[in-house]
Amino acid sequence: QVQLVESGGGLVQPGGSLRLSCSASGSAFSISDMGWYRQAPGKQRELVATITHSGTTKYADSVRGRFTIFSDNAIDTVWLRMDSLKPEDTAVYYCNIAYGAQQYWGQGTQVTVSS
Repeated sequence: QVQLVESGGGLVQPGGSLRLSCSASGSAFSISDMGWYRQAPGKQRELVATITHSGTTKYADSVRGRFTIFSDNAIDTVWLRMDSLKPEDTAVYYCNIAYGAQQYWGQGTQVTVSS
């Protein structure tokens, strides 16, 4: 049974920083891709950033240059470093980990950017 455990959300002022982490366990297979998505109230879930097993990254235009995704394949963990946070970054953030075609989602962690 694959389990994903997220941590690191919270309340931060505009311009501040947060780091999210997501650790996976319970699979005998290698992770192919890891990523972060977010969903704001009344909006659809959207991609924030992804990273492949080989380290290729992809970012949404809205976060490029402010957010950094990185991972450690040895411990099946992915992080999202968020800098220069804006109120519009407020959302529930979900990690997504893929073992080939099989995908799993974390439970979500709330990020609120407000003064």
